[in-house]
Amino acid sequence: MRPVHPTADEGNVQIGAKLRTARNSQRLTLEQLATATGLTKGFISRIERDDTLPSVPTLVQLCQALSLPIGSLFEEPNIQRIALADAPHINMGGELVDERLVTPRSVDEVQVIRSSLKPHATGGDTLYTVNCTLEVLHVISGRLTLVLVGREEELLAGDTITFPGPTPHTWRTDSEGAEITWTLVPAAWSGSA
Repeated sequence: MRPVHPTADEGNVQIGAKLRTARNSQRLTLEQLATATGLTKGFISRIERDDTLPSVPTLVQLCQALSLPIGSLFEEPNIQRIALADAPHINMGGELVDERLVTPRSVDEVQVIRSSLKPHATGGDTLYTVNCTLEVLHVISGRLTLVLVGREEELLAGDTITFPGPTPHTWRTDSEGAEITWTLVPAAWSGSA
């Protein structure tokens, strides 16, 4: 049997954006990175724009200066798509609500819930909190009243409100109902259950 030799992908390797993102996240200027690596600002800029490919030793040098594992430049991102029709139904405790988890259960950093609220739907009479640091409520269509301690916020289609997760609240819709999303940071729960 003859050995099969793999062929290289004919597409260009694109690592510039990942290098630039790593540099910017550390608040390093091109000049600071150039000083740390002994490379010129112009050369680093060309690498970040994918105008040139660095040699392996230069790439190692850049990654060391950025405390970036060299392999991370070549990893494919973990992208997961969930169609609304396939999103699992969940129950956050509201009445007259169809709620779906539209982010993967395995994601801990954020959780997005798409809720279809029928007319006169409610989160209940008792104020509640969610185990997260931050909640973002966005009204896609219809209207919703967010009830907080001592105040109410009337939200119309296109409105978004952000508040700390430990804030006691509930909500209700009128005769129109609403389509909304809740974004919870970090995820209030995760795992496969």
